[in-house]
Amino acid sequence: MIDFTRLNLNNKEPVYVQIASFVKKQILAGSAKSGEELPSRRELAALLGINPNTVQKAYRLMEEEGYVRTLSNSGSIIYTDEKILSAVGNEFTKELVAHFVKAAKDINMTFKQTIDLISEVWDEI
Repeated sequence: MIDFTRLNLNNKEPVYVQIASFVKKQILAGSAKSGEELPSRRELAALLGINPNTVQKAYRLMEEEGYVRTLSNSGSIIYTDEKILSAVGNEFTKELVAHFVKAAKDINMTFKQTIDLISEVWDEI
């Protein structure tokens, strides 16, 4: 089961979005597998110390995005396939690159300087 105690909530984005993002990251990391059960909405709300309606919004968002399915009377489960894994991976990769490019532009790095730096660090790691 996903260890939601590792979720550190912040004030920068809505809590329900943070929950959904955390679950996606667990899927990408391989810590959450298709078919794995999620805690009930009330359990997760109690664990995180938040309103159950917020958890309901998170579950609804995850269902809309396709990586969580809720079955009548048996709770919610993680659902992944190649299409979902690809979409989640692309989303996080693009977000990561966008933050980096913005930071590079903020300090007036040129495209060439940025690419050169990436090449240098790539070879070091």
